[in-house]
Amino acid sequence: MNRIDLVDAQLPQTQCTKCGYDGCRPYAQALVDGEAPINRCPPGGDIGVARLATVLGKPVLPLDETRGLHLPLQVARIDEQHCIGCTLCIQACPVDAIVGANKVMHTVLAALCTGCDLCVAPCPVDCIVMEPVEPARAWTDDDAASARSRYRQRQARLARESHEDQERLRARSAVREPASPVMPAPSAGGGEAAERKRAILEAVLARARARRAH
Repeated sequence: MNRIDLVDAQLPQTQCTKCGYDGCRPYAQALVDGEAPINRCPPGGDIGVARLATVLGKPVLPLDETRGLHLPLQVARIDEQHCIGCTLCIQACPVDAIVGANKVMHTVLAALCTGCDLCVAPCPVDCIVMEPVEPARAWTDDDAASARSRYRQRQARLARESHEDQERLRARSAVREPASPVMPAPSAGGGEAAERKRAILEAVLARARARRAH
């Protein structure tokens, strides 16, 4: 296990981005590179700070609460009566803990939810709330390992889908070019639409992170 893996193993793998990085692994990289302090992970709390201090050989710091408070374990809940099926929460969830389809109500799989709350801000009808887990319990290393695995699976799926979208666009262009070489570029297809949706989602999440930082 290299040093980044060792540091990453101390993080809760909620992928909440409250630390200011795009997930636990990038934060671990920044910690190893000496580019970030060890106290910027609200889900890990003071215990997480102490674990990072031990691994990195640094003094323990108080949790930086400007990044968020350390709260009891929470899960997202969707008010299904008001859900419009926009899929923005599904796209925002880093561990694929929300199921549903376009224009069909969505549901949170509570057992898979990391409590990151990234699904809350993108919801255009404010039908998602965070609630304490019942019965109350602590987030464990096993939870973190499962969340890391689901996050990696999701990242691999998104990369695969993006590649497949680009391949379809190239194949479509190759078919059209011989018949009409001077035709303008094809209008946006499924791949381009998906890329636009991802860009919109990233902008929404960036605004949500900015609001949370103030």
